[in-house]
Amino acid sequence: MAEWAAKRFWKAANVVPEGESFAVHLDGRPLKTPAKAALLLPSEPLAHAVAAEWEAQGDKINPATMPFTRSANSAIDRVAPQHAEVTEIVAAYGESDLICYRAESPAALVARQAEAWDPLVDWARDVLNAPLIMTTGVMHVRQPATSVEVLRALVKRQDAFALTALHDLTALSGSLIIGFAALEGQATPEELWALSRVDEDWQIAQWGEDEEATEVAARKRGDFLHAAALHRISRPTA
Repeated sequence: MAEWAAKRFWKAANVVPEGESFAVHLDGRPLKTPAKAALLLPSEPLAHAVAAEWEAQGDKINPATMPFTRSANSAIDRVAPQHAEVTEIVAAYGESDLICYRAESPAALVARQAEAWDPLVDWARDVLNAPLIMTTGVMHVRQPATSVEVLRALVKRQDAFALTALHDLTALSGSLIIGFAALEGQATPEELWALSRVDEDWQIAQWGEDEEATEVAARKRGDFLHAAALHRISRPTA
């Protein structure tokens, strides 16, 4: 049997200002989230991105082609009402951040990790005020309590849309510091994604590519770049 899909029922999607937020209307009717909350977006660029996704639908609705709509729904329905819980999930990455765990050998990999990650460690110390301890191997190293608390406070400060983006940036990269670097524009999203892939790229260089792993990595890269774009276009304008 053919898979059922909802059919397009509107002719035009338009952005409508609502106070300090923006709504998307389908033939004059405002969009709601799956939980029936008003889909109010914090910036006009994000609202236009959501409207463009609805405008681009064919005769049948394909949610897979609507990433900004899905992210907005998640921010409103899931992250906003569970802000404290999501904060703890994201902040926990600061206690075992990818960039703190270094290889003991070979020397070329050790050097590659240092070149990629030492500037991020320095940035965390000098800009985020969160000095981190590096170690070799995979045994857990306890990070300074003050640094952990500073990072948690920075996560907590994020609004629902920024926290939605930060959650994905951090979970996909394995690094809260890389997540914050993406939010702060320390490097391009492509560059930051490459920094998170130092170990994997090293293995590929030594042993060759695995087709399935390559497909998974490509999906994760796309999701990482989307999360960075979500943050960039969701910032409220002054």
